[in-house]
Amino acid sequence: MNKPLNRRTLLKASGVSLALPLLESMNPVFAVPSNPPPKRMVLVCTVLGLHPPLLWPKTPGADYESTPYLDLLKEHRQDFTLFSGLQHKDQTGRQPHDSELTWLTSARKPGVGGFRNTISIDHVAASRLGNVTRYPSITLGTIKPQSQSYTSGGVMIPAQTSPANLFAQLFLQGTPAEVRAQKQKLDDGRSILDELGTQAKVLRRKASVSDNHLLDDYFDSVRGAETNIAAVQGWMDKPKPKVDAQQPSDIPDIAELIGRAQLLMDLVPLIVQSDSSRVISVMIQDHFVVPKVEGVTGNHHNLSHHGQDPAKIEQLRKIETEIVECFSSLLTQMKSKTESGSTLLDSTSILFGSNLGNANAHHARNLPIFLAGGGFKHGRYVAHEEGAPLCNLFVTMLNNMGLETQSFGQSTDELGW
Repeated sequence: MNKPLNRRTLLKASGVSLALPLLESMNPVFAVPSNPPPKRMVLVCTVLGLHPPLLWPKTPGADYESTPYLDLLKEHRQDFTLFSGLQHKDQTGRQPHDSELTWLTSARKPGVGGFRNTISIDHVAASRLGNVTRYPSITLGTIKPQSQSYTSGGVMIPAQTSPANLFAQLFLQGTPAEVRAQKQKLDDGRSILDELGTQAKVLRRKASVSDNHLLDDYFDSVRGAETNIAAVQGWMDKPKPKVDAQQPSDIPDIAELIGRAQLLMDLVPLIVQSDSSRVISVMIQDHFVVPKVEGVTGNHHNLSHHGQDPAKIEQLRKIETEIVECFSSLLTQMKSKTESGSTLLDSTSILFGSNLGNANAHHARNLPIFLAGGGFKHGRYVAHEEGAPLCNLFVTMLNNMGLETQSFGQSTDELGW
């Protein structure tokens, strides 16, 4: 064993709470690596956009002038790149906000009759990485069950909205009896899935073409569940990582949009530091209620349709300021934690943006897109010609994780800057 492993093991034996305990019984992914830290991906979407006049600079390049929203990120100026001109094509859907369904997939005409979503970038990354971590991906959101994460069959992965439950799932170890009970549940589930799979195969031979599309989704779910059961059983006896943090309390009031979002964002560095997952998505949205932000009397959705009313824009600014500050807080936390001589941000690509370029007009062009960390060279505002594929950036992010990717969704190439 190398010295870092021995040191950590002794500290653990001494009862010291560590973010990354390195026990002999654990998978080597938890050990301090002699190679560079693994690459990670975090995707954060605020679904009602950011008011363009408060965001966009006029001058591209490293000497771009600041703006009200960029002022909130000034301490991180060298840690991120701001992109304009990016979009997914054909995002006019059945409902004005259906582009939120496809921000991570780029599927065309969301919500229109016969629409079938495609796999999201986070699930491409998770499937390619496999079971190197306890959880291949983690999907978070402020409103249950909505998320932007989709399987290869176009099925939405429900978001986890409870920080307390997520913390317990990630870091609290059950008693031996509880672990045995959970194992039995997995064993029961596997036998049931095997039986259901056999029945479904018989049914598929008798089904029509259209019904077989539905059965394809079903089989994907069965196969995914069987794979997950095997993976979870492999991790069941391995101790969960210990972190120097207290279990958070949930905020049940959905009007506490910012508080709910911040609690979820605060867990991201712990997830990354403990190597519990290397792929995380976060969806920030309200529920047509008035958010509890000082000076705000209208609901977020209605304020985003401000019609150029200065009073509404000022209230919208207050809400969006809080959301951008959540992003800033995440960057601060990721920069403050180190591993193998670098920060968590150095090894983690964080995408922050929206599916709407202008919520007032419901259009999904010129999306606000920030990319932070990941080892990329940052500190610039890059103005692409409008219509450049956001998926080109997705391809760049996947390749940066070591997941060799030629194309994704509507991509035409990697994104250069």
